[in-house]
Amino acid sequence: MKKLFLFCFVSIVTAADQSFAQTTPKEKITGLLENWHQAAARANYKDYFSLMANESVFIGTDPTENWNKQEFMEWSKPFFDRGKAWSFLTLERNIFLGEAEELAWFDELLDTQMGICRGSGVVVEENGEWKIKHYVLSIAIPNENVDAVTSLKAEFDNKLISELRSQ
Repeated sequence: MKKLFLFCFVSIVTAADQSFAQTTPKEKITGLLENWHQAAARANYKDYFSLMANESVFIGTDPTENWNKQEFMEWSKPFFDRGKAWSFLTLERNIFLGEAEELAWFDELLDTQMGICRGSGVVVEENGEWKIKHYVLSIAIPNENVDAVTSLKAEFDNKLISELRSQ
């Protein structure tokens, strides 16, 4: 009877220990990024922005899109309010951890409404939770299409370059 009790006790402790096992930082970061993208796809404004650090930056595909969190919240609110923000599905992701495992950086290829895009960024652990600190979204352009795209955006680029240089 004592052996049966001991066996049951050890089994329960082992099972409990496995169920409370910590996930790795990379698994937590993957979950963070997937939840962030899913919140946008569901147009869940609160969940989406809760996953960003208070002092964070979002850099969009347009050269004028360099927002702090508050600015990005204001810009994107109408999209979320319409119930249709954006939908990014991960194709590939690389995550790199700093030595203390409180800072990480990543890059990801995404299937989006703009075709394949690349996201890259920095995440930090704050009070035991990973948060997005800096995110950059760029449209991936195949090398054989660069000349055509460069020509297409030349007028816009020249105007913006002139404005920025005159400041």
